[in-house]
Amino acid sequence: MTALIEAVRNGAVGDELLTYEVPETYRAVYLKKEDERIFAGETDKDVTRTLHVGEVPTPELAPDEVLVAVMASAVNYNTVWSAMYEPISTFRFLKQFGRQGGWARRHDRDYHVVGSDAAGVVVRVGSAVRHWSPGDKVIVTAPYIDEQDPIAQQDGMLAADQRAWGFETNFGAFGDFAVARATQLVPKPPHLSWEEAACNTLCLGTAYRMLIGRHGAQIKMGDIVLVWGAAGGLGSYAVQLVRQAGGIAVGVVGSDAKGDLMDKLGCHLVVNRNDVELADDTEGSGRAVSWKALGSVIRKELGEDPHVVFEHVGRSTFDTSVNVVRRGGCVVTCGSSSGYDHRYDNRYLWMKLKRVIGSHGASYQESWEANRLLTLGLVVPTLSRVFDLTETPQATRSVQLNEHEGKVGILGLATQEGQGIDDPVLRAQVGEERLRLFRDHAATGPKAPGGHL
Repeated sequence: MTALIEAVRNGAVGDELLTYEVPETYRAVYLKKEDERIFAGETDKDVTRTLHVGEVPTPELAPDEVLVAVMASAVNYNTVWSAMYEPISTFRFLKQFGRQGGWARRHDRDYHVVGSDAAGVVVRVGSAVRHWSPGDKVIVTAPYIDEQDPIAQQDGMLAADQRAWGFETNFGAFGDFAVARATQLVPKPPHLSWEEAACNTLCLGTAYRMLIGRHGAQIKMGDIVLVWGAAGGLGSYAVQLVRQAGGIAVGVVGSDAKGDLMDKLGCHLVVNRNDVELADDTEGSGRAVSWKALGSVIRKELGEDPHVVFEHVGRSTFDTSVNVVRRGGCVVTCGSSSGYDHRYDNRYLWMKLKRVIGSHGASYQESWEANRLLTLGLVVPTLSRVFDLTETPQATRSVQLNEHEGKVGILGLATQEGQGIDDPVLRAQVGEERLRLFRDHAATGPKAPGGHL
């Protein structure tokens, strides 16, 4: 353990951190370029085979960057894509980025440190950084935006060179240190532990933009919102946002256990997809019986069709989403984990004046607004399991196999769960039962290999 890491763990702040040298290498979880073809011809693309734990060189900071000592991080599905080298190898992203020259050239390596959610302590700042200092406790948001693109002044997500940190850039969250732009940082909510703080930003920010922000569905009081994968990372934040906005959340889940969790989270109506025969439509065949059955359940319980469908599953659900949303309603989509090639009957879209809204990540302002809700205790973390950094391959595999609920966390420099809480009064006001809902629910079920409960 280096002196800088020990100082961070002991709570050193400000100029004191500058007295300790940054190590030349650091421990990280990374992919190897040489593994790009490792899954050729295979069906089960087990990500534990491609995620490696070891030492990597510490990169030099650009003027607009910060070096963060990572206390905790969290797994997102983009790490699964990276580790499977699908739909394309992320080394292509790094090579493309490196062609810009200058500081971007550092990202084009034969290794890729992945991970897009992190919480930690700033230990160094670049010469152009004004609003952050060593010792600041921060969360790193995923959007990596070219703020010099003029359109970024309107909406950072429209910038032509917008990237996902730790997915389309190097030096991401899964390491003892991470390199991020200053415009990726938001303050850590003081009532949360490191692992609780680290699990929110990518999914919460994405859900906020999709449902609340002016570029998304802009839901209002009374709107019925159908949320696919309600017990997952994105869906569990969507349910909370719908409730806080005065909407009516309809969550689709894949098991009774997940349905029970959504009841406790406050979902107004929970639908087990198996009860309405919503099997994955991977061929895009458009089973009318399936979407009509889902629509019938919603109308029976609520008397109306959904105003909005929160869509991120993709090919296996998109046809149903377009069909089940009401006349004049909208489907807002941010991803396609089951496949990108969507098929649906377009007549149901144009003849019933429905809309599809594409959404991606969250602008810096949207990230601040979403983080404010977290800081106020209006939204709570959906952390269900926590692994050590050395167990990141197993943690990512659990996400790949959809064995998780909510978010899966990774302990970095934090030595155990529960560290980093600076405001126990606010924490007591929010309530341990709410803050630990997903973890306590996971503890009642079968314990998966590895991790902490």
